[in-house]
Amino acid sequence: MNKASNCPRRGALLRHIRVNLTAIRLIGLSFGLSLVTPLFAAEPLIARITTNIGDITAELNDRAAPTTVANFVNLAQRGFYDGLTFHRWEKNFMIQGGDPDSKTAKPGQALGDGDWGYTVPAEFRDSLFHKKGVIAAARDDIPSKASSACQFYLAQGKVFTDEQLDLLEQNRLKRKIPTWQREVYKTLGGIPHLDQNYTVFGEVVQGIEMIDTIAAVKTGAADRPVDDVRMTVTVLKKKEAKKLEKSLGLASKP
Repeated sequence: MNKASNCPRRGALLRHIRVNLTAIRLIGLSFGLSLVTPLFAAEPLIARITTNIGDITAELNDRAAPTTVANFVNLAQRGFYDGLTFHRWEKNFMIQGGDPDSKTAKPGQALGDGDWGYTVPAEFRDSLFHKKGVIAAARDDIPSKASSACQFYLAQGKVFTDEQLDLLEQNRLKRKIPTWQREVYKTLGGIPHLDQNYTVFGEVVQGIEMIDTIAAVKTGAADRPVDDVRMTVTVLKKKEAKKLEKSLGLASKP
């Protein structure tokens, strides 16, 4: 598999499969993963990623990225992610996980090519951009920018200056970064060159410091950590999600 420079990647197992929501549902059924139709409900949708070194809690935005969220939630509820690892990370960039091959991978085994047999259509919104702490879908370098069925990443990135953002606009993006997004990239930080290229579908609301902690773990070949960081992904029950939303003062999703 060719690695695109500074891009989250997923495997090339079935890189040319492109499907719409109906096809995703049919393929999911064939794997025992029946996808529900995304609901545009006001209920908070929160996932907790538990690892052997700490927890990360993310609010999923099913209004802005309904298909991607529906896919992620169904995989999580079926236990797909349990026992998998964060198999790749780069400091000041992102941490990536969800490769099904990572569950039984031997030490030093190359990871990143595992997948689940379909892609998910890209969903881009200005409200969902690559500030530090967002959760987004990895993908192969394909024209449609369709996402991996299962691999995802959490953005770490870095803080930018106005001069750095200006150069990025001129030399790489070929577009203007909205003023309100620039302010976030100048304070919280992130990965602006990935905007409108990878589907963002939520953001961390608790445990954002764990991204830095995981990203600091020693890595070996192909940016794979020397010591495995394994995960369990749980979608919170409505009552627990509402309680957490209230305690954190989370705003309604755009």
